[in-house]
Amino acid sequence: MQRPNISASLAETVREMIVDGRLPAGARVNEVHLAAEMGVSRTPLREALMGLTAEGALTVVPRLGFHVAPLTRAEFEQLYPIRALLDPEALRLAGRPGQEQLAHLAAINEKLRRARTRRETVALDDQFHLALVESCPNRVLVALIEQFMRRTRRYELALMGRRTNLETTAKEHGAILAALGRGDVRGACAALRENMKSGAEPMLEWLREQGEK
Repeated sequence: MQRPNISASLAETVREMIVDGRLPAGARVNEVHLAAEMGVSRTPLREALMGLTAEGALTVVPRLGFHVAPLTRAEFEQLYPIRALLDPEALRLAGRPGQEQLAHLAAINEKLRRARTRRETVALDDQFHLALVESCPNRVLVALIEQFMRRTRRYELALMGRRTNLETTAKEHGAILAALGRGDVRGACAALRENMKSGAEPMLEWLREQGEK
């Protein structure tokens, strides 16, 4: 396996450890112990941890190492609304996809509906949204969407563990595809915007619950 692939895989694993509490908020990441637990050298692990720091999942303190950043309502409220602006604009610029692309999107959405793990669910959701805007001519805009996907991924992991949210997500994706199938790009953009907003509501509720605890 090439190192970038190892680092990306390690980053996914550490994200899940943060979400499920194996690495609790505020905890110091012991690189030596974590590398031994994962059976890897410290070099690709450190690359993964630096990537997670860039995403905001970790903080790094000089001479004290990496620490787990908490999932916060304040951060989420700043991050998530931006996707509701970026994604619909990219779809508007991309225009109506062809029948082959629509079939590809429908296949991804069906896989999402049947997903069983959080990692699979989030990966398929990201795949759907990127495939939706892959024809967008503004590649800087698409790169920004990818950047915000990485920033919100740990929140998505926490949220997508709920089956009810998964079913809602697949249904909303279906509404986007139905509008595109009719040639209604404006309607598809509106449905995509609603998909972004509805995804935020259960996350905010969960964050409120965690704050009360």
